[in-house]
This record gives sequence, structure tokens and C-alpha cells, in this order.
Amino acid sequence: MSRPVRIKDHHAEQRLFVQRAIAAAILIALAICAVIARLVWLQVVKYDYFVNLSQGNRIKIEPIPPNRGLILDRNGVPLATNAPSYQLELRREQVPDLDVTLQGLAGIGLIDADDIPALKKDIRGRRIFDAVPIKLQMNDEELARFAARRYDYPGVDITPRLTRFYPLGESSVHAIGYVGAISEDDKKSLNIDDYAGSTLTGKNGVEKQYEKELHGTTGLQQLLVNAQGRSVDRIGRSQVDLVRKEPIAGNDLFLTIDQHVQQIAEESLRGQRASAIAIDPSNGDILAFVSTPAFDPNLFARGLSRAQYVALTDNPERPMFDRALRGVYPPGSTIKPLMALAALEYGVVTPQHTEFCRGLFRLPRVSRPWRDWNFDKGGHGTVDMGKAIATSCDVYFYDVANLLGIDHIHDYLAQFGMGSPTGIDIPGEKTGILPSTAWKRNNFRQPEMKVWYPGDTISVGIGQGYMSATPLQIAHFTATIAARGERFQPRLVGAIRNVRTGEIKKLPPVMLPPAKTADPGAWDVVIKGMIDVTNAPYGTARALSVNLPYQIAGKSGTAQVFKAAANQRVRKAGELQEHLRDHALFVAFAPADAPMPKIAVAVVVENAPGGGGAFAGPIARRIVDSYLLTPEQWEEQETKRKAAAAAAAQRAASRPARAD
Repeated sequence: MSRPVRIKDHHAEQRLFVQRAIAAAILIALAICAVIARLVWLQVVKYDYFVNLSQGNRIKIEPIPPNRGLILDRNGVPLATNAPSYQLELRREQVPDLDVTLQGLAGIGLIDADDIPALKKDIRGRRIFDAVPIKLQMNDEELARFAARRYDYPGVDITPRLTRFYPLGESSVHAIGYVGAISEDDKKSLNIDDYAGSTLTGKNGVEKQYEKELHGTTGLQQLLVNAQGRSVDRIGRSQVDLVRKEPIAGNDLFLTIDQHVQQIAEESLRGQRASAIAIDPSNGDILAFVSTPAFDPNLFARGLSRAQYVALTDNPERPMFDRALRGVYPPGSTIKPLMALAALEYGVVTPQHTEFCRGLFRLPRVSRPWRDWNFDKGGHGTVDMGKAIATSCDVYFYDVANLLGIDHIHDYLAQFGMGSPTGIDIPGEKTGILPSTAWKRNNFRQPEMKVWYPGDTISVGIGQGYMSATPLQIAHFTATIAARGERFQPRLVGAIRNVRTGEIKKLPPVMLPPAKTADPGAWDVVIKGMIDVTNAPYGTARALSVNLPYQIAGKSGTAQVFKAAANQRVRKAGELQEHLRDHALFVAFAPADAPMPKIAVAVVVENAPGGGGAFAGPIARRIVDSYLLTPEQWEEQETKRKAAAAAAAQRAASRPARAD
């Protein structure tokens, strides 16, 4: 008989159930304890942290850009200020589709479709929450057009800003520079955190060089926002104490420029491709810094479209090219006073040494002659050093250069800053060329071109050949002659006003190593020759001394663009195409009989219709007049000048037409 089988063990099942229930209860108790512990951690231990974090989710920190510092002339005339404007800004984090948004804005005429790729690059280069300007200085029509369609463009808004304004337009633009939208290249040199909320930075001139002084310190304000990121006064009944930190404006700059002198120089050069620089020889202050044609910097502050920018840069007159700082020209005969000083320093001639000028100069065993500018009239006859400067006798200085040799010329003229930067306090200065045997050896590849020939030296003697200089360098060495060897670094900024304290800090002039002469009397010889340029009956610019209440010293110059062969007739300016005409130069300083003259000027006119003395000289005198004369004397001189110009025009109109 088989044993009975137990189908179910109730006692075992009960024990198992109890065990499982106890385990589940323990797990539930542990979970409840964990939840309670977490709640205690979040709501008690970390209460302050999460309150601040929660507050941050509804408070947005918005930067407040500082007002840019003012730029004024030496007398306080405003040259760069700030004006209220409205601009269109985009925040990428709030824009559903960047491409659709930009195309839509182009469709309603607020941005140019050609600018969209550049705008996208700029927007994506910023932080996602930054406000990026996409349209600067909106006019009333553009404001109304956007306001009517605002709901179509989430993340795009109109923001009131202070933007850069240049009240005198293109005046002094190459000295002041301009501001423009912050680019990718700018981000490499700027601390972008310091520019939160700012849209513009200096691009050239003083605006760029003194960016740190002008920019200021960014402020901030807390804004209460809703879930959509819009600013609101309150959320529910809660009030929040919002923090606001005011920005600090940039410091103001006082330039050394005298706006009256600047304006007269600009008027005198209008319509020409030209430059003019006026310097105070006693400290290096630049009184006028002119390059024409110029452009209106307000175009950049407003924001140029690509088409507008291309039209400006492709202009054949090159208005954006700073001829005063970057134009490089043969100095022509303006270099002759320096050649005379070098000759006296090395003792190759004396002041009384004479040369008989027949209009041609020949080197031994060289068949090609070098012509004097007065060749057609048979030369200048017998000239000593002073008369050679006054008449600008090429033959005399051909001989001086030949006696000196190129390396002596190089070493002496280097003392006057030729061939090296002057150190002016704005970027982009070119240096020109002060040639030497070593320079030629290092700058040419072909062996035969590395050799310095005697004929090369002859051309350098009258500021031609390989020699070149900027108008700034020419003005600088003229100021050095006026100061009898004392040299100062040219500068455009003379003082800085601290916006917090109102204190004006004057910047001391920077002295450079002086140009030395073994015999101090050499200065008298050369300066007397330059005075004779404008005062002697044989001077090349003798007309400049008419009705002049002070004494002026000068030197005319002509830089050849088109060269005629030795056996060809020298053609007059009117017989050449404009781009082949010579450049006209003139340098001057006054009062020439003072221990320290007050102003030195250099004028360079490209492809001028007349020579240096006849065309550039009157411009230089007018610039000097504007600085030295009293208002009453200035008005009297202007009246006489206008009467003389009207009489000349009347005489020209009365002449019978020539039948060709």
C-alpha cells in the first residue's frame, strides 16, 4: 500500500509570505526614508541654493553697454560723439528658424539679402543668448515696417542704443578713424566678455588705437521674465529685488588737431588726390592731418550693406586710402635741404662752393646726361649752396650726391627719420625707402640688380630713383629742420579726460634722438636757403611772400611719374594724361625767423596740373596762415586771395582761344 502524497504545505507558504511581506515592508520603509531624506536635502539643507537657482530661471541678466568716450580737437570741438538710435537685434536661442527669419527680414527690406551669409556667420559666432545687431540705426520708416510684422519674428526686437556719430562728417576721418560692427577678426583681439551688449569697435585711426580708453566698462541689469523670455514687472504676487550695475563711460580724448587748420587744409585740397600734414616742431603735435578724397565715417556706424562697401572700396579715387600715412612718393626736391646738411656734415662742399649749371650733369665715362628741371632755359648759371636750394638747382645736388656717395646719404638722412616709421600713435604707417648699397643687395634677386651704380646715387640726390617717403615722414623731417635738429614723435592725442573724475591728463611729448650736425652754423645756411625759396627774386616760390605778415621758409618739389629720355622734350602737364603728370610737393615752416617756429607743413598733390611752388605752395601758405594769423588778418588775406583769383580768372577768360 503506497504512502499518501502531500499536495500543499500551508505552513511553508505562510512562512514564505511572511518573509516576503517583511522584506517588502523593509524595502518600502527604506524607500520612504530615502524620499524623506531627499526631501530634507532639497528643501532644508539645499534650500538657499535652489531658491537662487529658481530665481535665476525667471531673472535674466542683460548687459548695459557703456557710452563710448568723446573725441575732441585741441580746443574742445567735438569730432566724435554719441547719438541715440534704434537697432534691430536677434537672439538665436529665441529664433525658431534662423534662415527663415533672416530671409523674412530681407523680404520686408530691413536687411540686404547679400548680407545674410555674413550675418549668419556673425550670429553663430556669438553665444546663443547674446543679442546680435543685424540692422544699425533704423529710420522711422524701417521702425514702422518692422513693428507692423513684429509677431512674425520671435527673437528679433528693436533696442534703443547710443551709437557713434561724427558731427563733421568726413572731416579728419583718416586721423579719427571710424567704428564698425564687431567682426570675427575683432573677436581674436578683444575680450568679448567686456563687449557684452556692445555692437561697435574701433576699426582704424584713433578709434582703433585708443579702443581701451574709449570703450568703457559694461554694466548689467536684472530683468524679470516669463516662460517665453519676455520682460515682465512681476510674476504672480511676488516682487523681486532686481540688481542694476551702471556702466562706466569711456574716457574722452583731446586730439592735437586744430579743427580750423584742418578745415582750411581740407578745403584747399578738395577735388585733388592729395595729403597735407601740419606739425608743431616744438612737441610733435599734429595740427592738421588730411588725406583727400575722404569718406563719411557715419556710413560705417550706421552699417554698410555689402553693395555700399564694395562701391566705396572699388572707387578709383580710393577715398579710404590714407595718403598721409600710407601713401609713398618720391620726395623730389624737398629732400635738397637734407642733402645740403649732409654735404656740410661730411665736408664734401662748403656753403660758398659754387657750381655752374648749364642744365645738364654728366658723370665721367657715362654717356647719358642728367637734366636739370630748368634745362629748356639753359640752367641756373652760377649757384652756391643757398642759391641752389632757393632755385632748386638739380645739377648742384647731382654733384653733391655724387661726392657724398649713397651710404653717407643713407646714414645722415636716417637721423631725420627717413626710411623708418615716425611712431605716430595710429596704426598702419608705411615707411618708404631710404636706399643704400646694403638695401639694394638685400632687395633684388638678379646679381646684376644687386649692384649699386653711380647713376643710382645721382637720382637719389634730388629725391628720385629708389628713394621714397610718406607725407608724414616729409612733414617730420621739415619740422626737424625747423627745430634745428630736435625731433619729437608725431602724435594725434594730446590729452585724456577721465570720465569718473573729470581730470584731464596731458600726455608728455616723446623726444626722439636728435639730428646732429658738427657745425651748428649748417642750420643757418640751409634755413636761409629755404627762406630765399619764398623771399628771394630767384626763389621757386617767391610769390608766397606777397602780403605776408610773418617770414616763411619753404621748399618746392616735383616727383616724376612719367620720365622723358634725355633726348626728348620735357612735356608740360597739360600735354600729358592726368595719371602721368608729376606730383607736386611743398614743405614750409614759420615763423622762420623765430628761435622755434610754430608750424611745419608738408603738402603732396598727386598728378597736379602745376609744379610744387606754383600749385602746392599756395596751399601750404594758406594752411600756415590759418594757424598763425589773427581772425582779422585771416579775413583780410582771404579777401585778397579771392580778389586775386577772380582777376586771374578774368584775364584767362579774356585771352583769345588758340587755334590748333
